[in-house]
Amino acid sequence: MAMRRFRRVGFGFLSFIAICSLAAPSPARAETCGEVVSLAGHDGADLRYSLAGPATGARAALVLLPGGSGFIKLDGDGCPRKLKGNSLIRSRPLFHDGGMVTALLDAPSDHQGNEGLGGFRIAPAHAEDIGRVIADVRRRTGLPVWLVGTSRGGISAANGAARLTGPEAPDGVVMTSPVTSGKTGAAKPWVADTVFSVPLENVRMPVLVVVHADDTCIRTPPNLASDITDKTNGSREQVVTVTGGSGSSGGDSLEACKGRSPHGFIDQEAEVAAGIVRFVLGGAY
Repeated sequence: MAMRRFRRVGFGFLSFIAICSLAAPSPARAETCGEVVSLAGHDGADLRYSLAGPATGARAALVLLPGGSGFIKLDGDGCPRKLKGNSLIRSRPLFHDGGMVTALLDAPSDHQGNEGLGGFRIAPAHAEDIGRVIADVRRRTGLPVWLVGTSRGGISAANGAARLTGPEAPDGVVMTSPVTSGKTGAAKPWVADTVFSVPLENVRMPVLVVVHADDTCIRTPPNLASDITDKTNGSREQVVTVTGGSGSSGGDSLEACKGRSPHGFIDQEAEVAAGIVRFVLGGAY
């Protein structure tokens, strides 16, 4: 399989100033989680994300797509008020330590109820929203921009990677504990949606899939991880199965789908974040 080497993009003066301002809030106010950026989304919906990163030397940017409803309820300081236990939200400082800028994306304004993104995760309009964020982050930072989605956020990441082209397309995609097993005939039809619900064969950028051997969430069986890369045509691909950690008492149920479990790489956040950073920078996990 062909290997792609990424050209390092220079960290321009404007990008440096922008990220410094995010990492060093004014002493007059409490520490923030990032700059809140608002964009126009599909059908006039408001898109909001929190942009943050290291003060100097950033090497790539990650658009973070949490699982569950996807509605994190960003406040004015760029901090999520919901889904705080999500693995990507917990790992955000680790990505910054690894030289990554992060853009933590909230659900659009018209998908912020209890179901949140629900069946919208596989919609072309959702991919287009993600593309708007990618293009904006790329413009602001001058860096390669990757999609990183966990659990149901993995569906969103796959959707964006499969549908986006040109300046709105990601430079690569990472899926952690992605949803690969749906349920047909459920009261909520979107429960049947998985990463296989989007045209994975269109994915041609680098692809990393990370799962945990002890993940017993019924929607994310780790043995199906390699089925993803069987369908994608990534320029560089790797499937990683993490072992160890503190385990889970959730059993084979939806309880095991919570972030503070093997599904969310509990107590192994640093290991997983470091592996993702290595892959993003062109190496192996």
